[in-house]
Amino acid sequence: MVIPPDGKTLIVSETLGECLTAFDINEDGSLTNRRTWAKIEGKTPDGIPLDTEGAVWVASPVSGGVFRVHEGSEITQRVSVSTRAYACMLGGADRKTLFIMVSPPLEQLFKLKGIPFGSDVEFHGPSGKIEFCQVRIKGAGRP
Repeated sequence: MVIPPDGKTLIVSETLGECLTAFDINEDGSLTNRRTWAKIEGKTPDGIPLDTEGAVWVASPVSGGVFRVHEGSEITQRVSVSTRAYACMLGGADRKTLFIMVSPPLEQLFKLKGIPFGSDVEFHGPSGKIEFCQVRIKGAGRP
């Protein structure tokens, strides 16, 4: 979820809906005027930040990357990652570093550990990591 700097809109990622949905934020904090902000078929939006041009960076676990999307569904950039991206955030001193949280799919974790997939086990220890890159447009709003 992100809230642009004006504080008047909430944008939510709907992973299984393959879209970003926006709501107006009323003075009392209630939400109205639900609408599709961007339909991004074939991608599963998860963690999202907003940049100063009003575009949203979308981490997409099934698409092997992170996408910069404008309202209306136009994708203007793609960043490839080593495995599945689950969340991202614009940060750093100038808010132009795109931090991307990645982790292999569950099936791959079983394989890495030498355990038959579907076994009743708990994984302990690190399996994910943070990848990052520089972008042109800095972050904005509140995550």
